[in-house]
Amino acid sequence: MSLPYFNEPDIVDEDLRMVREQLRRYVDEVIVPNGDAWEASGEIPRHVFTDLGAMGFLGMRHPVEYGGGGLGALSSLVLGEELSRSTFGGVASALTVHSDMSLSHIAHRGTHEQKQRYLPAACAGEKVGVICVTEAHAGSDVAGIKTRAVQTDGGWVINGSKMFITNAVFGDIYIVAARTDPHAKGSKGISLFIVEKGNPGLKIARKLEKHGWRSSDTAELYLDDLQVPHDALLGEEGKGFYYIMSTFQNERLVIGALSSGTASRAIELTVEYVKQRQAFGKSLWDQQVVRNKLAWMASKTAAVRSFSYQCAQMIDEGKDIVREVSMLKAFSAETLQEVVHTCLQLHGGTGYMIGTPVERMARDARILTIGGGATEVMLEEVAKRM
Repeated sequence: MSLPYFNEPDIVDEDLRMVREQLRRYVDEVIVPNGDAWEASGEIPRHVFTDLGAMGFLGMRHPVEYGGGGLGALSSLVLGEELSRSTFGGVASALTVHSDMSLSHIAHRGTHEQKQRYLPAACAGEKVGVICVTEAHAGSDVAGIKTRAVQTDGGWVINGSKMFITNAVFGDIYIVAARTDPHAKGSKGISLFIVEKGNPGLKIARKLEKHGWRSSDTAELYLDDLQVPHDALLGEEGKGFYYIMSTFQNERLVIGALSSGTASRAIELTVEYVKQRQAFGKSLWDQQVVRNKLAWMASKTAAVRSFSYQCAQMIDEGKDIVREVSMLKAFSAETLQEVVHTCLQLHGGTGYMIGTPVERMARDARILTIGGGATEVMLEEVAKRM
């Protein structure tokens, strides 16, 4: 089952094709019929995590011995593409933050005890992962975070706040970035900690209302004398910035998949619409300018998708792809803006109505030029390597 307008890349094996088929079936049968209700409630129900966990889709890249699938970066692309085809970006964001952007820190850097404690439940969807890096004055500039962690005889005490945190209300396992060396400059002296739901020092300041991604819960967090034991430290002390940058590469890869999946679905729905919509005595599809616009959007989307698969293959080969994945993140997210707004335009007034898929996709797409590293920051990363 290939995405519309695109052939399945040869590097996708039979196992991943089966994953795609199962994911698409779940999207069509469960997510699409219920997505509007989840948008209204501002969260997706717990069973979505456990459903996909039971099918093995929430830990595909985590180690087999801890409940994962042991697969490579291509599995993240399949997951992102198929979830985003639902037209409900909030669902895709909540699930991929869990699978590819938060618990991956434990999978890559956790001790055996940490992996054993957290990963099986996370892979099963029984525990939801959260990544807590962004602050009110430190988004793409991760080195600017001010949250502090001070070591004590009993462990660590963390104070600060986090902003725009996906799964914050719904989550169970929080990966928190904090500065452990107040004298270190810039990116130095940042560490990561595992914080569990129910810790009295972890407080939801407020749930945030968003322009898009309405079915994913997003909140501001306060860390108020939050106490964790020594073994809550994830990886080496002071290496947090480098861990975050490493995981950002995967996040940006996933954004490439979210972009191409959303764009391909927007094009598919728009082709269906313009072939039916009559104007001036014939269908909109019969207007050459309309056909050419959609052909151009499909061409750009195909380029995004091909580039994302190239980046995934390079990751699996162990290559340094900071430049390439920064290009992908910028190009894919900006291309998506052009696609969804072109598709909305071709839907006319219908496309402007809340509740229609193209209107929702246009809203949801906007965050992708910001989250995971703003386009301007991505282009600077590319320029540094030219």
